[in-house]
Amino acid sequence: MKTEVERLKSEKLNLKCQLKTLVQNARLNEEKMQRFSEMELLLISTHSLRDLLQIIITNYRNAFDLDRVSLILIDPDYELLRFLDETGLQLDQLPELKLFSDSTELERCFDKELSPILTTFEPKYSRLFVDANNLLQSVALIPLIRQGRLIGSLNLGSRELDRFQESSSTDFLQRLAAIISICFENSLNITRLERMGMTDPLTCVYNRRFFEQRLVEIVSSSVRYTYELSCMFLDVDHFKKVNDNLGHQVGDLVLQEVAGIINEYLRGSDMMARYGGEEFVVLLPQTPVNDAVAVAERIRKNLAGHQFNLAEGKTLSITLSIGVASMCVGDMGKTAIDLGRDLVKRADSALLNAKSLGRNKVLLAEAISEISDPVL
Repeated sequence: MKTEVERLKSEKLNLKCQLKTLVQNARLNEEKMQRFSEMELLLISTHSLRDLLQIIITNYRNAFDLDRVSLILIDPDYELLRFLDETGLQLDQLPELKLFSDSTELERCFDKELSPILTTFEPKYSRLFVDANNLLQSVALIPLIRQGRLIGSLNLGSRELDRFQESSSTDFLQRLAAIISICFENSLNITRLERMGMTDPLTCVYNRRFFEQRLVEIVSSSVRYTYELSCMFLDVDHFKKVNDNLGHQVGDLVLQEVAGIINEYLRGSDMMARYGGEEFVVLLPQTPVNDAVAVAERIRKNLAGHQFNLAEGKTLSITLSIGVASMCVGDMGKTAIDLGRDLVKRADSALLNAKSLGRNKVLLAEAISEISDPVL
């Protein structure tokens, strides 16, 4: 049997151990709070949508020693996807970012109150992460909410089974989610305002200034990854007659509809701009020239058969002339600026040849040979 002295010594030792643990936990919490504060300041000071997404995914994983971090965002109108394309960021470059077209799947993960979930990993959460099976043991799913609406979720994963438990406090995580939601909305609004200066107000496609800026970036990316890059230069035939005979208001409506028809045949990664007047230019990344010619021909045929409805039941038919060029592999020693200018210049030259040969044609710059059927 322990003596009173031994019992007191044992209690003292236990108290010292408990005190040491409390001090260690306090220090860990203090360090965690410091990292949270640093993360908050970094998020708040970032206005670039691209930088914000990378900070959320990369910095957070590194700062808190997590095995997986993913970000789900609801993008019903593909607005975010277009914005990311504009910055040159493809989703396959950031696999931890996932865009859902609606919130149905995500809502099934949370309760009606949209509270954070800290629990053991289950297969049903696999779609929220990258390579999660046989790796993650516990997860934290934090909903991102703005004005009472679910806009996405921040998802954290760990190999440690007890890293995220139902009994754990979620104050830090909820605060971080609120800040991320606000910063994300703010960044989107800034991007929207910037985009207003990049687009042509009449046709709502990009303007020439932005096109020339992105041209260098897209060419550089194509050279770096040895992607094929094609360009289409499109011009509305006899457009001056439309303005002279029917008025500029009708001409404006025609240009708006032409832009919409062209856009129907383009992918999300393609870039279309109004180059000036009735001219449009399109960049088609990762597109061989023969495929670009096929796209141009579909656009030409569709527009040639399209009836523009005017006032008093009248209709109007118009045609397009299109020049197509691809970036020359043999010229890869040139700068991106020179390569881009050369690409557009050759597509424009092919367009001029198409117009001189009778219009309503698709011509390829390299061969300067007619691709489309002549109009009888």
